[in-house]
Amino acid sequence: LFHFKIILGKNGVPVAENFRLEQSTIADTIQAGQVRVRTLYLSVDPYMRCRMNEDTGSDYLLPWQLSEVADGGGIGVVEESKHDNLAKGDFVTSFNWPWQTVAILDGSLLQKLVPQLVNGRLSYFLGAAGITGLTALLGIKEKGHVAVGANQTMVVSGAAGACGSLAGQIGRLEGCSRVVGIAGTDEKCSILVQEMGFDAAINYKKGDVAEQLRELCPGGVDVYFDNVGGDISDTVISQMNQNSHIILCGQISQYNKDVPYPPPLPPDIEKIQKERNITRERFLVLNYMDKQEASILQLCQWIQEGKLKVRETVVEGLANIGAAFQSMMNGGNIGKQIVSVSK
Repeated sequence: LFHFKIILGKNGVPVAENFRLEQSTIADTIQAGQVRVRTLYLSVDPYMRCRMNEDTGSDYLLPWQLSEVADGGGIGVVEESKHDNLAKGDFVTSFNWPWQTVAILDGSLLQKLVPQLVNGRLSYFLGAAGITGLTALLGIKEKGHVAVGANQTMVVSGAAGACGSLAGQIGRLEGCSRVVGIAGTDEKCSILVQEMGFDAAINYKKGDVAEQLRELCPGGVDVYFDNVGGDISDTVISQMNQNSHIILCGQISQYNKDVPYPPPLPPDIEKIQKERNITRERFLVLNYMDKQEASILQLCQWIQEGKLKVRETVVEGLANIGAAFQSMMNGGNIGKQIVSVSK
């Protein structure tokens, strides 16, 4: 079992040492309605940083408890079942999967997966065909106001991450005529353009971002898919057009700080936002669960057709989940950060 301790206050950077691997026993028998599962894949995501605080800053996320097993998105295979709708060999998933190699779970809290929908790539259900893909697709549909033929330019920050790499592609599929990504290495920028179909990508660690944005988005920015917040977002917002839209997906640059969510904009940027009537509304994918099924099927169809390219950074072994989390928070991943627990 993977237990963890927090050695941070509200401000601080998570490190692998915040997590501790422990071995313990599990019950020999399962009760009616339960299943025993073997964990295959676990997801580590930026939102988990909020769960390392006693106050997560949101009403839908509970904090992890000291010296209790951590949890998050996970996928496993049923090894024994006393639940009517689940059988041995079924693949299942949950948003609250415990970080352990084997677990006994309430079968009613699990969703059965159909591997064929993602060409057998089960881990995609934690990313492109899961909450990550839903966040990108529904964020664009509900908050982006993208319209085919409207000649819109979309900018994506954190563009090589799990959500950003999908958002740029979905923006194009939904009708944007130009998509520009912002990422932190030349390799990431190259992948965005050559593999993911972005028109251009900016390495924010090199050169003047504002100048490059002006050059790459000569007609200004109509839709901004914001994963990072902070200085990069201020730079993008300053080049947004009248009546444009910010999709407020994440603010990873602010997660290690004790600030409200969404973090307030600096006064000069807030002035621009108001004068240009730029929408910047909190977006929470859980508010659109009535659209989940149809949206997942759309994502799976795009994956099967090769229209949605998926990247994963996979770390092997439960013992390395703390290091994977730390790396992801520092931008070490391209696409979705996955931990492969067992084959």
